[in-house]
Amino acid sequence: MRGGAGRAARLALAACLLALAALTGGCGSGRGSPVVVLGPWTGDEGKAFTAVLRELSRGSGHAYVYQGTRSLRETLVAQFAAGAPPDVAILNSIGELTEYAVQDKLRPLDPYTAERAYSPWSPTLMLDGRRRTYWVPLKVDLKSLVWSRTGSSSTRPAWCVGMAAQATSGWPGTDWVEDILLHQAGPTTYVQWATGQLNWAESPELKRAFTTWAKLLDARGKRSSQAVERSLTMSFWGTPDPEHPAAGPRGLLGGSLPGCTHEHQASFVRYLYAPRDDVRVEPSARFLHGSAAYKDAFEVSGDMAAVLTDNAGAQELVQRLTSDEGRQKWSDAAEDHLRPFFPDETDPQPDDNPAAQEIATYLTKEAKTLCFDASDVMPPVLRDAFYRAVLTYFRSPDAPTLDKLLGQLETVRTQIAGTYTTSAVRTPTEICR
Repeated sequence: MRGGAGRAARLALAACLLALAALTGGCGSGRGSPVVVLGPWTGDEGKAFTAVLRELSRGSGHAYVYQGTRSLRETLVAQFAAGAPPDVAILNSIGELTEYAVQDKLRPLDPYTAERAYSPWSPTLMLDGRRRTYWVPLKVDLKSLVWSRTGSSSTRPAWCVGMAAQATSGWPGTDWVEDILLHQAGPTTYVQWATGQLNWAESPELKRAFTTWAKLLDARGKRSSQAVERSLTMSFWGTPDPEHPAAGPRGLLGGSLPGCTHEHQASFVRYLYAPRDDVRVEPSARFLHGSAAYKDAFEVSGDMAAVLTDNAGAQELVQRLTSDEGRQKWSDAAEDHLRPFFPDETDPQPDDNPAAQEIATYLTKEAKTLCFDASDVMPPVLRDAFYRAVLTYFRSPDAPTLDKLLGQLETVRTQIAGTYTTSAVRTPTEICR
């Protein structure tokens, strides 16, 4: 992976991307050795990030080349197999990042950059007796939120649910289960579960979280088989307006699922709802039948940058992106409704509408506990099995189905238990702050 062939392949990829950039204006404009960045943002988000890279490349001596894809894991696995990984990868899964660190595919971050490795997004790893920081959050999102149409009743919400997400279909359902468990059982049980220390089949807290979700979705007793299938095939982004098909998705509350009034979704969905003045946001704790002791707990997610090669420009780029200057440039480059949330209250936060301001306040000031998305902490094999399980349970939310699924997930957990926990490796457990 680190030999001459791998470097040549990576440089060839960079050359191809630079050639494409010359034709499309889509990548960094710096000179010197290229630094290839693989990330999840496409469309307008990708354009804003590319603009930031272009700004940061000036005077750096490097050309920053961005490759955006919605198939991030598949692309990265293929690049590893070809011996041509990017210099920097931006991932949202602590489980995947841990896997790569244990496989010696990541480089520890330099001390200056590690100072911005905020918890719970960037827990340290213990490898070979040394605590090291391998990734740092670039942008973050707040979960544990409910969006609703202004004026709709919160006493008996009609939930909008879209479970489809290509290779990761099911994650909107895992978000529900995670959020309910956090608010019912608390952060200690949540951490034990997310980090593989809880028996799926024998946990009454986990079973209660699943059954609570099913009861919430069917509180009105109108969950028809047609509605279930529609939710299973509906993208979490929703569908375009038939009268304006080129305008892009309109969100579940925007008419994709007529008749629903409330949506359990993370802060990123404001990209769809920012132009509207009839959608509000509030903490999900008000809906989840949880404990009052945990009402100020929130799940979070993030897009974290990791360095995969010995290219010195890669460490420098991550340092620049996480600096005050880099975050301000990113905020300035993005359209108002695409301005990212950052992990620290001293960083520029979106304030383009009341929902954005409210989310920023929860994220940086009012939340007493922040816990990283549990499924994104799990090893990818277990996470993917969890995705599939919630799809099955969503279709058949009965006790025998749940018992069977929890038993299967426990089998997966036990099969991979200890994979990353040896005398030389300690995987992260500091996933709540």
